[in-house]
Amino acid sequence: MPWTLHCTTGCGYSVPGDTLASLCPQCAQPLSVRFAAAVSRSAVGSEWSLWRYAAALPMTPSDARVSLGEGATPLLELPELAREIGVRKLWVKDEGQNPTASFKARGLMMAVTRAKALGLPGLCVPTAGNAGIALAAYAAAGGVPARIYAPRTTPPPILASIRAYGVELELLDGHIGDAGKATMQFAKESGYFNVATVREPYRVEGMKTMGYEVAEQLGWDLPDAIVYPTGGGEGTIGIWKAIGEMIEWEWLPSDIVRPRMIIAQASGCAPLVRAFHAGEDRATPWENPVTHASGLRVPGPFGDRWTLRTLRESHGDAEAVDEDGIRAGTLTLASRGGIDAAPEGGCALAATAQLVKTGRLSPDATVVVFNTGSGASYRF
Repeated sequence: MPWTLHCTTGCGYSVPGDTLASLCPQCAQPLSVRFAAAVSRSAVGSEWSLWRYAAALPMTPSDARVSLGEGATPLLELPELAREIGVRKLWVKDEGQNPTASFKARGLMMAVTRAKALGLPGLCVPTAGNAGIALAAYAAAGGVPARIYAPRTTPPPILASIRAYGVELELLDGHIGDAGKATMQFAKESGYFNVATVREPYRVEGMKTMGYEVAEQLGWDLPDAIVYPTGGGEGTIGIWKAIGEMIEWEWLPSDIVRPRMIIAQASGCAPLVRAFHAGEDRATPWENPVTHASGLRVPGPFGDRWTLRTLRESHGDAEAVDEDGIRAGTLTLASRGGIDAAPEGGCALAATAQLVKTGRLSPDATVVVFNTGSGASYRF
């Protein structure tokens, strides 16, 4: 195989890329894809979609793509907001324009594509909302059975979208952690494969294409900072992985300054922010998580160690935003930028403003803020 799977802790475990794998059997931590040879930037294709980077994705020529036209989302420069917040340049990467209306389309596309290649009988996932829609859509497109577990408090438009794709949907009391436990039990009993965040190695591979796109849209350059609203962590992890690959493969100059990776969380559920500022290498689960930004209501992210390592490697930061701040940021993106932002995107914008105000983000910085989903999914 042109790639192998390696444990993200550096314990030394690795397996060939055609192996069905979930977590490292030695330390129960996530696995990551590593390519056997460099991928040339000349291999970037001409189609303006995620698939222009197909050469850098873990697929074989015989793998059938399960695609709905994901990726190639706009990077919008907002000079007036940049001046208002107090940074040199500000762009918003609008992932709400993906199929299924969020960044989750990228990762679940890759998971379903690999599942078909490996001949898996079915897939299951816990969701705070958007991952459920994405798995439902791509499973339907790929003809793969799927079951989705979601909290009853998930926004009704999201639940309605999941049902529309004809998959099995199980609602339960509690939060995504409770959905995760139910998913693991079902996977054990049914033989379905659990594609929860970083519990399989391919969702991050889909997510990393956001990093490729940002660099290409900036003329093969990088911003000073990337602010990402973070629940489970796979988006932040994926972008940082892409940056490392682009430098290693000479898509970018070896001396280019890498961006600071900054995560934004809701103050009512901020386990990664708390762990980062406490200098810890893992997050303690958040008790009684509360936020209307359902994608951020992840009290015990399994990708905590990987995410925290990413922040420290990048000399990044982590910021929590209260509910009023999230609402204000969301309204600003819509009314001032014309972006139908999900509250997670509003959280990222508000976090950016807070970091500038407190002196943790330079006024001379160039910043990319991610809006990870469409606001339409939250209106009811």
